[in-house]
Amino acid sequence: MPAMHFHLRWPDGRESRCYSPSLVIKDYFEPGAAYALPDFLQRSREALHIASERVRQKFGFACSMAMDQLAQIEADAARYGVQGEVRVLRFEDDDL
Repeated sequence: MPAMHFHLRWPDGRESRCYSPSLVIKDYFEPGAAYALPDFLQRSREALHIASERVRQKFGFACSMAMDQLAQIEADAARYGVQGEVRVLRFEDDDL
């Protein structure tokens, strides 16, 4: 199953590298685009849940790393409330 990382810039300029066990992230985000925090969170939830379910379909169990990544994204986003935007900087496909 192809995994990937996606790089973000938070409203305060901090950057983070996030994991997805599936390329589905590319269906939800565009490199260089900025998303209002509520929209970014909704897209992240949908994409990472789909990614986790793809792992379940292939291997018989959900992807705990996808859910851990979502929890981290939600914790990071909580610092900003509903203010600001998150910019998707780039995608990094893993050669797995």
